[in-house]
Amino acid sequence: MLKFFKKKEKRPKSKKEEGPGPETATIAPTTPEDNKDAEPSTQIGQRNDIKRVIAVISGKGGVGKSTVSSLLASALLAHGYTVGLLDADITGPSIPRVFGVSGGSMGKNDYGMVPRRSRKGLKIMSLNLFLADEELPVIWRGPRIAGAVKEFYSQVDWGTLDFLILDMPPGTGDIAITVLQNIALDGAVVVSTPQDLAFTIVRKAFHMLNKHEVPVLGVVENLTSGICPHCQHEVELFSGGGIKQWCEEKQVNYLGSLPWDAGLSYCADRGHIDNYYPAAVDQMLEAFLAALPVIENN
Repeated sequence: MLKFFKKKEKRPKSKKEEGPGPETATIAPTTPEDNKDAEPSTQIGQRNDIKRVIAVISGKGGVGKSTVSSLLASALLAHGYTVGLLDADITGPSIPRVFGVSGGSMGKNDYGMVPRRSRKGLKIMSLNLFLADEELPVIWRGPRIAGAVKEFYSQVDWGTLDFLILDMPPGTGDIAITVLQNIALDGAVVVSTPQDLAFTIVRKAFHMLNKHEVPVLGVVENLTSGICPHCQHEVELFSGGGIKQWCEEKQVNYLGSLPWDAGLSYCADRGHIDNYYPAAVDQMLEAFLAALPVIENN
């Protein structure tokens, strides 16, 4: 059963009090903010039946959380699961682009906002879907960003899902705290690159998850090697091995490694990331599914 903290009643704020909105962004006609003064429907979110909510997280930016989120969601979908992908990186959303889903006016029904579907059936919700121009920034302060994440979870008509994957932004700030305090996570996947410096920062996410008693399903190590697009020879990009050894020492599941691959860039840039399915992704999915009974039995 998914649990939420009740929002306190607040007096309406003036535009000046709210702080800067997205001055340089052109928001499409329908956004979560458009409906805040409307009469709330008692049916919003009522037919949502989400079996597992999994956050893909890292204390570090640029390690490939969105890539891992997209590949994991696509792999689950390919294996017959019903999957949703929530792009919680409000100020740096990229999920719609890699799945070839365009923005514009969003649909709404009695049960909430209607998520967009990829051509293979993945349900997607992202702030980029509300932007008239995806290149313009969203200049919002923390509380407004956090509010958007909560609305994307509780006021979207997700329906019945086996998995809802949350693509988290970098760091341990407002959005991470909002998710941990307002959404009952069933587990988290932590993403890092092999460098010691990067993993030192990533370990902050472990401490945050432990503090909030969120089970860690395991670690995905991204960009461990590079695959030559000409001869397919694989070379080590960094001095590796440290993360896998750490996982063994701490008894944390090592979910696998993903190489740098020009084929992935090609698919993602053309909105076809769900067509990228090498052996490394299959191994990651197998390890992910194997870790689920452990957290479900605790």
